[in-house]
Parts: sequence; C-alpha cells; structure tokens
Amino acid sequence: MNIPQLKIGHMIPKFPILQGGMGVGISLSGLASAVANAGGIGIISGTGISIDEMRSHIRKAKESVKGSGYIGVNVLFAMNDFAEKMKAAIEEKVDFIISGAGISRDMYAWGKESGIPVLSIVSSAKLARLSERLGASAVVVEGFEAGGHLGTERPLFDILPEVVEAVKIPVIAAGGIMTGEDVARALRMGASGVQMGTRFVASDECDAPLSFKEKYVHAEQEDIRLVKTTVGLQGRAIKNQFIDLISDNKKVKIKKCLDCLKNCSYRFCTLDSLITSMNGDCENGLVFAGSRVHEIKEILPVKTIINNIMSEYIACI
Repeated sequence: MNIPQLKIGHMIPKFPILQGGMGVGISLSGLASAVANAGGIGIISGTGISIDEMRSHIRKAKESVKGSGYIGVNVLFAMNDFAEKMKAAIEEKVDFIISGAGISRDMYAWGKESGIPVLSIVSSAKLARLSERLGASAVVVEGFEAGGHLGTERPLFDILPEVVEAVKIPVIAAGGIMTGEDVARALRMGASGVQMGTRFVASDECDAPLSFKEKYVHAEQEDIRLVKTTVGLQGRAIKNQFIDLISDNKKVKIKKCLDCLKNCSYRFCTLDSLITSMNGDCENGLVFAGSRVHEIKEILPVKTIINNIMSEYIACI
C-alpha cells in the first residue's frame, strides 16, 4: 500500500486517520483504543465527564493499546473545566491534546512545557495561522459538513487549500469525510491526514449506546437538522422529539444548571441533552451527526471501517 505518512510530534500512525473526539460519552476508551489498535489515532472526549472519569478512560485506553498506538484527549476551551482537564491529561501523559471552541496562549505553553503536542480545531486560514504562531503542532480544519457544533458555513474543500497555504504545520481535514475517495481528495489538496467522527459512531467499539448508533444507521437525508444550541453556535443533529421541542428558539426548562459553559444562553441545557442521549434516550436528547450520516447503512468493527476506507483510497489514487 502506498500510503502517505502523517507525522505529528512523535506520532507516526500506520494510517493518516484521526478519530474525532465526540462528547458526551461517545468517544471514550473503547472507541479510542480500537482506532489506535487499527492503525489510526484515537481520541477520548473529555466533555461532560468528570476529571476522574477522564483519567480512568485515559489509563484504560493506554492499557488496551497494543504496540505503538496513539491516544489523545479532546478538551473544549468553551467549558469552565478546560484548564483542569488539560492539566490532568498532561499528568496522564497522553500522546497529544486537541482543543476546539476557542484557543488560548496558555494551552500551547502547557503543551510545550510538558512535551505534549497540542492541536487546534480551526475553520479558517486566519485561525490556523494564529494557532501555528502560538505553538500548535497541527491544525484540524473542520468544514460545515461536520457533526456537532459548527464554526463555519463554508464547505471543507473550500477552506482546506487556504489553510494548507497559510501554515507549515500538518493540516488535518475534517467534516464530511466518509470514504477513501474523500481521503484521497483531501490528501491531493495538501492535507497531511483526515479526521473522521460520524463514521466511527456506527462501529461495534464505539462507546455510544446501541440506540444512538441505530439513529445513525436509520437516518435519512431529510432527518438532518441544524439547531442553535446554548453555546451560541449552530449544531448539526438528527431529528427527534427534542429537536422539535427546541426548534424556533423555544425554551426548555433546565432542571439543574451544571454551570459548565463560559458563555451560555440558558435556553435549554446542551450538556444535559447530550447526557440524555448518552444514557440511551435518543428521542429526548441531542444526537449530533455529520451531514453524510444517511450514507451509513451498518454498524461494523473499527478495523473493518479503516481497512475499507484505505482499500477505497488505494483504488482511486
């Protein structure tokens, strides 16, 4: 197989594929270690879990990884516990830390001090340049096709060439990456690798409940919705009773505010709605998904998903 090599700091995975960090409770030690063992890079989402739970998942994933697999943690800058989570991840000696929903000078300084690569999720060349200047080891450029919160209305393949031209650090393409053909296109445009979230949800090893995975498999194109969450950004999710409940800026009573966000509209509780889905009630909580979720027709082992993608990649280069 003639596969381009992705290198970020000390990490040189077999395949240039990062698994997206998906919260709440969707990508934990189960999914992250499976991706790492299959030759990709695994990511544990630190969102919506306690610091102790996050530490436990990091340790469990590292124990499960055979050979030279890599495990990182996604911590969101928009969350109030961002600094504590990042410092805990550093103490657990993760292979890297990735952050979205904002950037700070501190996060890169902490990474540099500890020798742990810090990656930024960006949606423009301007943010990519700023991240590189502050010390990011790589950037993940996420287009409008992504699941969850969206930082742009522009498609990935419109933004990608601009970001590649703007920085010298590795650029990872994300948002709507589903097939080997997508991987080939991203690499042809100068990306060093890709990040995939949605496709890995419908995997045997994903930490999401079966009801969540089935929402993906049964989704039709017309079921995909954009909703404004309390973070102040649009989020892409699969239609259900909860989406109907919050449509047209309607409010939902918050049972107990967890004070999790630095800025919140308090229209409903985004974290609580994600926890509801994680607990298996996928009608009354948010089910985030990418724009191409309707293309997924079956739940497969992570290794099969990665092997299929790389076979498709080889077939079209």
